[in-house]
Amino acid sequence: MSDSARLDGTRLLRAYRQMKLIREFEERLHVEIATGEIPGFTHLYAGQEAVAVGVCEQLGDADYIVSTHRGHGHCIAKGCDVGGMMKEIYGRRDGLCHGKGGSMHIADIDKGMLGANAIVGGGPPLAVGAAIACKLRGGGHVSVAFGGDGSANQGTVFEAMNMAVVLQVPAIFVFENNGYSEHTGCDYAVGSKDLTARARGFGLVAECVDGADFHAVYDAMGRAVERARAGGGPSAIEARITRFYGHFEGDPQKYRARDEVARHRETMDCLKRFRERMRAGGELAEAQLDAVDAEVLALIERIVADAKAAPPPVEADLYTDVYIHY
Repeated sequence: MSDSARLDGTRLLRAYRQMKLIREFEERLHVEIATGEIPGFTHLYAGQEAVAVGVCEQLGDADYIVSTHRGHGHCIAKGCDVGGMMKEIYGRRDGLCHGKGGSMHIADIDKGMLGANAIVGGGPPLAVGAAIACKLRGGGHVSVAFGGDGSANQGTVFEAMNMAVVLQVPAIFVFENNGYSEHTGCDYAVGSKDLTARARGFGLVAECVDGADFHAVYDAMGRAVERARAGGGPSAIEARITRFYGHFEGDPQKYRARDEVARHRETMDCLKRFRERMRAGGELAEAQLDAVDAEVLALIERIVADAKAAPPPVEADLYTDVYIHY
């Protein structure tokens, strides 16, 4: 029996809530960014929710993740406070990073979220460092590096995968292949045409899954986590998925077919697929899922209002959080 087949109603409802929360968080940001109140670049995660949740539902607070510039979904899935996240994105003093990190640099060490990262391919070396720490400390904890298909071509990622194999550390590389490295198609930019096979070339156990299927991601991650916790070394998962918005907010998306996003919203929506599976299997009732929808929408309204009303950093805050003193 697969891991996902053993999930009870409580766990399934939690997974749906996490995916729905990510979706509504991002959909609302898409609206709020147009007002001009949110500073800096923002890269929305809508469409990829099943990957973040499928991965992080297999992790605990003592496990680590390192994120990307498209990191809101990873933060929420790992348990970061969504109110603190919204305040951070608005640049408020009470944000998770005191308003200094913004959308691309949210972190919460207490939750094992070592930070979003604006450098493409910058996360895997950090995740391998965390995996080395996990191995040295014992306890069976793991470290996960999220990255896109664009990051998969970076030398830093190649070096990180090689080091993880050489040192046999509990690192898991999750490649969210949404088809585009910014504006360049993966089919063009990846010479081998196969991220999974290339990961195997480094000596990693690697598999490819449907990134719109929460259960498929959860099961693949379960196998990788079990292997890593038992001392079996690193793994890679390629999740093939799409993003519902541009590379960044304001991206005109001229590189996409005219009907591509609308088509993907119909055929690759992880929330729709999850609901259909619950309906077919009878694990959760429509009323339960509808109640989650209503609760999430109310929460989003509240945290946006709180973020808009929260104070920004003061001038003296420029001199805090600059150095860590051991």
